[in-house]
Amino acid sequence: MQFKPLLFSISYRMLGSISEAEDIVQETFLKAYQVDMENVEHKKAYLCKIVTNRSLDVLKSARLKREKYIGPWNPEPLVFESNEDDPSELLLQKEGLSIAYLRMMEHLTPDERAVLLLREVFEFSYKEIANIVEKSEDNCRKIFSRAKSKISRIEDESLHYERNKSIVNRFIEAFMLQKTEVLLELLSEDVTLYSDGGGIVRAAIRPIFTLQNVTAFIIGLLKKAPKDFTVEVSNVNGQPAIVIYLNGQLSNVVSFLIRNERIEDIYMTLNPNKLPIKTL
Repeated sequence: MQFKPLLFSISYRMLGSISEAEDIVQETFLKAYQVDMENVEHKKAYLCKIVTNRSLDVLKSARLKREKYIGPWNPEPLVFESNEDDPSELLLQKEGLSIAYLRMMEHLTPDERAVLLLREVFEFSYKEIANIVEKSEDNCRKIFSRAKSKISRIEDESLHYERNKSIVNRFIEAFMLQKTEVLLELLSEDVTLYSDGGGIVRAAIRPIFTLQNVTAFIIGLLKKAPKDFTVEVSNVNGQPAIVIYLNGQLSNVVSFLIRNERIEDIYMTLNPNKLPIKTL
């Protein structure tokens, strides 16, 4: 079970789904139990190959579901507890985990996603990657280069937790006090808001573009919000995010893409099937 955090990390990053990643990891270990692992020379590589290929299968079959998904699709937020000594959390909080990064992965093909993660996030050699995805090393290099060019926008995402937390706190204050001028300072001119309700709860079914429209939408949310809502800043996917509760029940997780100390993307996840079970 020593490889469980690694296997979950790979599958979750590929799929953006906690439940699916957990199922795949369980399937991987069940498959491993059916063989004599004592005769497997490179256990880590063997398990990573199983979990990657199974994740690829799920990802390819899920593409049709994503196309039929109602409204924008956001990855399932992964809310961390405060225990920084947990080795699985330390592994998960490496680069390539932010909601912005995972959402940008949607622009990649399944093979591009696998190669990019294995190389850039988990630092596998091209020889190891070629064995896992069953392609030549040269082909893997080309796939990696192509994938990198597709997600170039995310390259300079700020991952400085405390600095980003300060920006998020200022955002909350401006939102609560309806300080439009402060929101205008914090948001990029090209800011986009993605509201994921999955057709289950009310949410914007299309991305909201431009500073003016996003600001108006945010202020409108506050005016419609019930009085019994509370907010807190939590560690979500290794970055500060806003967690919103209604009647003590978790109802919304708001994550951000921050670049050059400005908010460029806002990811609101309201779909109850994607929210972790947590109450105040």
